[in-house]
Amino acid sequence: MSLSEVARRTGLTRATARRFLLTLCELGYVRTDGKVFALTVRVLDLGYSYLSGLRLQDLAMQHLERLAATVQETTSVSVLDGTDIVYVARVPTKRIMSIGITIGTRFPAHATSMGRVLLAALPPEEVATRYASVPLERRTSRTIAALADLLAELERVRAQGWSLTDQELEHGLRSMAMPIADAQGRVLAAVNVSSHVSTRDAASFRALVAEPLADAVRGIESELARTSAVSRLMASH
Repeated sequence: MSLSEVARRTGLTRATARRFLLTLCELGYVRTDGKVFALTVRVLDLGYSYLSGLRLQDLAMQHLERLAATVQETTSVSVLDGTDIVYVARVPTKRIMSIGITIGTRFPAHATSMGRVLLAALPPEEVATRYASVPLERRTSRTIAALADLLAELERVRAQGWSLTDQELEHGLRSMAMPIADAQGRVLAAVNVSSHVSTRDAASFRALVAEPLADAVRGIESELARTSAVSRLMASH
């Protein structure tokens, strides 16, 4: 923009606008050829410290809240730690488990929908190694408790891109989860919707949840892509 355009757009006098522009040039935020002024990539510094400090759970919260409001069910994000999942974000809508869940709560990955999409992102041999000395705890009569059965289920999850568990972690609890991946396709976390089985049958639950859940995943992945793009751009300058 020319000096006159900047003054007009900002409502400043030409003299004041010129002083500000020359100061910004000196600081490296603006460049000029003597006739027009343009921003430099350094303006990204103004937001970079905020973006670089954002954690996955911070980026996910608005999408979890929107998802919970849409399906009227509890939503969560977790990460994999060994053979457990660890909750890092959660938007509860009602009490659906006998055990209270807070940030940092752990559950066995094999018995949860989020755990299965996270395990499915690993090579089968790594899953087998992780469970070589860890028994698959039978949480309910429905829980998969044999490694061969778990590996077969993970293959299905890997192929379809989602997992639905039905009363395997706790009686009365049903959950559907999908993975969250970065721009390189690496699975970082999982997001789920949980519900009590009394509200609807499994097919109706999946029909209600699948599309809003996928939308939430895409939203979170888009946020991750934007922040990583800014990080790469800043690192190159």
